[in-house]
Amino acid sequence: MPSTTVNPTRQELTRLKNRLRTSIRGHKLLKDKRDELMKQFMDVVRENRALRKRVEEGLMRAHGSFTVAAALMSPEMLEQSLLYPKQSVELDMTFQNVMSVDVPRYHFKTKSQDPGEVYPYGFAQTSGELDDAVDAMSQVFADMLKLAEVEKTSQLLAQEIEKTRRRVNALEYVKIPQMQENIKYITMKLDENERANTIRLMKVKDMLLKESIQERREKNEREIQAFGG
Repeated sequence: MPSTTVNPTRQELTRLKNRLRTSIRGHKLLKDKRDELMKQFMDVVRENRALRKRVEEGLMRAHGSFTVAAALMSPEMLEQSLLYPKQSVELDMTFQNVMSVDVPRYHFKTKSQDPGEVYPYGFAQTSGELDDAVDAMSQVFADMLKLAEVEKTSQLLAQEIEKTRRRVNALEYVKIPQMQENIKYITMKLDENERANTIRLMKVKDMLLKESIQERREKNEREIQAFGG
């Protein structure tokens, strides 16, 4: 059904045709964007899966080493060993535009480049398992940060995919069919008006022709009467 507010004029028909062409181009661009977003999203999901597996394995190693260290060391000594960390981390965040989506990029750097600074204690009264646990945690830290970045990226891409999908569907199933129906309706009305005008012109022409014939007949009759008199 055409819109009840559509005005069946040639100007409106031209406007609707221009809007339809624009909408069709926009629909194609949005579909291309949706497809590319899906490709990007699947790449991020695969990266997320691999990172999550690596992080979980690293955390399991660190947890296992901490468990053994806790069994070998007294709770007071364990707490004292980890109470004052020597290393610190600075975290910066920037954004990267991926298909019009600003996704976060995390960058970190340690205060000291000395790998030994990761251990906040001396080695004399601590167990080797604690060293392994701290080392495992330092190794998994970068992957955890990358995992947070990737998961946020996947969340933002999923939201943009859903938004783009709704726009594509709105154009494909609502806007474009509605405009096509309105164009069809206006074209039909204009054709009807054209036929009606043609019929009116033919009737007027026929009336004028009959009047002309009648006038000529009357003129001839008057001439015959005048000649006969």
